[in-house]
This record gives sequence, structure tokens and C-alpha cells, in this order.
Amino acid sequence: MSVTTLLIVLLGLSAIGYYLGRARSVRTVAGRTAELHSLPSYHGYYVAVWCGLPALLLVLAWVAIEPDIIRSLLIAKLGDAAAGMSPQALGLMINDVRNLAGGSLVSREPDPVMQAAADYYNHLRFLSRLALTVFGLGLAMAGLTYAWKSIHPRLRARNRVEKVVIVALIICSTIAILTTIGIVLSLIFESARFFTKVSPLHFLFGLEWSPQIALRAGQVGGTGLFGAVPLFVGTLLIAFIAMCVAMPLGLMAAIYMAEYADRRVRAFAKPALEILAGIPTVVYGFFAALTVAPFVRDTGASLGLQISSESALAAGFVMGVMIIPFVSSLSDDVITAVPQSMREGSYGLGATRSETIRRVILPAALPGIVGGFLLAISRAIGETMIVVMAAGLSANLSVNPLEAVTTVTVQIATLLVGDQEFDSPKTLAAFALGLVLFCVTLVLNIIALRIVTRYREQYE
Repeated sequence: MSVTTLLIVLLGLSAIGYYLGRARSVRTVAGRTAELHSLPSYHGYYVAVWCGLPALLLVLAWVAIEPDIIRSLLIAKLGDAAAGMSPQALGLMINDVRNLAGGSLVSREPDPVMQAAADYYNHLRFLSRLALTVFGLGLAMAGLTYAWKSIHPRLRARNRVEKVVIVALIICSTIAILTTIGIVLSLIFESARFFTKVSPLHFLFGLEWSPQIALRAGQVGGTGLFGAVPLFVGTLLIAFIAMCVAMPLGLMAAIYMAEYADRRVRAFAKPALEILAGIPTVVYGFFAALTVAPFVRDTGASLGLQISSESALAAGFVMGVMIIPFVSSLSDDVITAVPQSMREGSYGLGATRSETIRRVILPAALPGIVGGFLLAISRAIGETMIVVMAAGLSANLSVNPLEAVTTVTVQIATLLVGDQEFDSPKTLAAFALGLVLFCVTLVLNIIALRIVTRYREQYE
């Protein structure tokens, strides 16, 4: 039985355990559920947890250690054939054995030794999955039986189930925190390796970006140019253009839908606007490259302006259209959440609707609106596909929106494309760019949080 099938079976057994536990709890009090310490549903959850959780933990542990055990047994089976191999050659051979066992392509013509190893690998996998199925289902049935028999009127099923939920929430929170710490540490360590090869001052304040490393002595740009200022300027320029489009349009759309629009208009307009958030970014990139960029170029030519085929203006405009739903949806939710009593009090004092919006509703919704702006800015800074297709890859140091520029995220994607060795400054530069982008975003969020905290108004 495959792992997926086993998990489905365990889920089914847990559902059966829930109904059995719920029914038994009702029978123990002859239908008088008020005599139970916990609701019947908690008794059902109690049985379901005992049925599914231990078996699930067994499956996860088994799947985690199974590859290493099978690899060790396979190496032992190869014997002399694997004794004189280097670790790289041995890894390649084991990978070929796995591919051959699964019916995939291998790097060389299979010989009898490899074929025997593949048959042995399939045999080990079969035995492992058979044992996992037996032990997993046995443990699930044992847990179901134990929990079912332990049900009685005074059983604190709710307390025990809630403890399991609390532990699960703590584990999920810990995983999220550790993942964040791991990402930050990976950026720091790899960036430290980069800064041992390239001066931090040159990276942060250099005005030329050309990370190509020469393949031979005397080649132009042999040491690479890692001045990242053009990337930072390009990122800020495109994000600024995008926010100039998204913030006013998104906020005005939110105010209209929340305060002026009829219910029927709102029911149609809001979902239609939010459809923009579901369009893939590559589609926006095609639209920017094939429609907006030529239109901007032709319009500029008719006005006597020389505009590049790939410009920051086209990329920023399309990116702004893309992030309008982030601003409008969040702002609309925040504005709608302002208590109606505040509107009625303003109207009672003789204020008009526009005055109420400007002086009462928007100040009350300011923290949420600023949060929507921050989300939109983060979305703009992290966008890649639109910039690649509409603004190009040229690291030009320019604040002219009519010229081609590039961004930090585009260069990170470019540097890490294909098979790379993480030993050269060219590849390690991606981590340094990521670290700087992370620090800048963190500082912006802290500043915005302080602004919101300082000017926040408390309403009862």
C-alpha cells in the first residue's frame, strides 16, 4: 500500500472512530448528555485523535528514515562493486539503481549487477511498505480500541483534545519561526562568503553592475563588477511608478465601493476588481511587453520623445494595475469595518458624506489602509516576471522612467538560473542582494509600524 493510500485509510478510520466515540459517550449516559463532562463531539474527537495521530507520527517517522535504511542495505548488497567507488560515483550508481527500479532513464547501460540491485531495491521497498501498512493500521486500531473503551461520563475529553490542539499549534508556530530563522541565517552565511570575495562598500555603493566572471586572463570585466546601486535604483523607480498607479486608484475604488456604491453594484464590482489578483504575472508580462510598451513608445515618438522599447514606465504601470486589488480589497474591508455609529454621529453634527469620509472614516481606517499599502509595496518590490518582460535586464543607473532598468529580484533570478556552483562571486551575489532586500523591507515595515502606532486613534 502506498503512503498516500495509507493516509487516506487512516483518515477514514479516524472518521469512523469519531462517530463510534460520539455514539458510545451518548450510550454511557442513556442519552442524557448533560451528565457528560464534555460534549459528545469531544469524545468523538478524542477517539479520532487516538486513532489517527499515533499512526500518522509513525508514518512520518518511517518515511523520513526509510531512504537511509534502504540505501545502507543496498550498499551492503552491492558489496565489492561499491567498495572502491568514490562518494560521488557511488551516489550516481545508487541514483541509477533507483531510476532503473522505477522504470526511468539511467546514465549508462544497465549491467547484471545494476539489474540485480534494482530488483533488490524494489524488494526492499515492497517489504518496507508492507511493514508500514501492517504497523500503521495495527497502531491505528489499537489506539481506536483503547480510546473507545476509556470513554465514561466523567472523562475530560475536551481538556485532552484541546491539549493536543494547543501542542499542534505550538509546533506549527515553532516550524514557522525556525523556517524564518533558517532563511535569514542562510542569507547571512552565504552573503558573508560573498563579502569575503567582494568589498561590501563596492557592493553597496558601486555604480556598475556586471557580475560576469572572465573565463580567461585578460578578458574584459575579468573580475566582475558588483556595484548594486543601479539595481536598487531600478527597484525603487519601478515600485514608485507602480504605487503611483495603485494607491490612488485602489483607495478611490475602495471608498466608492464602501460608501457610495449600491449593493448590486458592489456585489458585481468588487469580485470583478479582485479578478485582477488571480491573473498570472506572466500574463501581465505579456500584456506589458506586447501592448503597453509599444503604446508608450509610439506615444512618446509622436510627442518627439525617445522611449526605449523596454521602459520602467511600462513595467511600473502594468505592475500598478496588478496590485490594485491588494490595495482596494484591504482598504474596502477596513473602511467597511468602521462602526456605523461613527458615521451617524458625524451626520448628526451636520457633516456631509465627503466630510465624514475625510475627517472620520479615513482617520479611523488609517492603520488598515497603511497595511494595505505596505502589502502592495512588498508585492511590487518582489515582482519579477513583469520586469523581465517589460523593463529588461539592463542594469542602467537612471531615474528616467522612459529608459530600460532592472530590479533586484530579476537579477537574483538571472544569477541562479541553471546549474550553478555556489563558490563564485557571481552566484553568491544573489544571496547578498536578497539580504539587502530583506533588510530594506524590514526597515520600511518598522518605520511604517511606528507611523501607524503614533497616529492611530482609538475608538470605542
